[in-house]
Amino acid sequence: MPALEATQISAFTAAAAHALCFAGLAVAHSLAGRGALVFDPALALRLLVVCEAPVVIAAYSYLRRDARSCSFFKAAARGLIGLPIGAFLNAFGAIVLGAPVGIKYWMVTIYWSLLMSLFTFVPAACVFGASKIDWQNVLSHSIYFTPTDVENYMVSAPCHGAVLGAWIGAWPMPLDWERPWQEWPICVTYGAVAGHLVGMAVSWVLIAVHKRRVRAKSD
Repeated sequence: MPALEATQISAFTAAAAHALCFAGLAVAHSLAGRGALVFDPALALRLLVVCEAPVVIAAYSYLRRDARSCSFFKAAARGLIGLPIGAFLNAFGAIVLGAPVGIKYWMVTIYWSLLMSLFTFVPAACVFGASKIDWQNVLSHSIYFTPTDVENYMVSAPCHGAVLGAWIGAWPMPLDWERPWQEWPICVTYGAVAGHLVGMAVSWVLIAVHKRRVRAKSD
């Protein structure tokens, strides 16, 4: 039963998965060097994608909901397939909302879109596959107000945090401050990463509260 499998994910397991994802970002930042996102955004974003992709796919494939009917490798394949799909959707959304289009920006837009896909689309693809109901639940804000499964919190909060962070990070772009970090997609990336990290912390808090409620009911 999926519900029984979901309750077996402990708060420690969730924290460990998020810690691994954070470590991937930290390694990429260390390899790129301080300020690389401003002075060489293509390099910094490429390292973020390369370091984060295997960690995200492996961690969330391990936490797949349908573990009895879906192997780890099948879940990982779902994540690999979901990566370019999510990147296309994120790129399309960014361009519609005003991201610059041109040869100068196409490479950084691709890398940024892949990173956003790792934050938003890939975890859900690994965990839920093509389950329409699960995707609707994760995308809905209602999961923050009603009890739900642990993996829903793990996928939803970091996803929402990344999207909200990217949106907030885009605010300084049109302002006439003439700062190098206002270029696309530097401040948007900073916002997305910060929002994603905040979402991880929020998801762990929600999971801890959920576990406490489950224990209280069982007692």
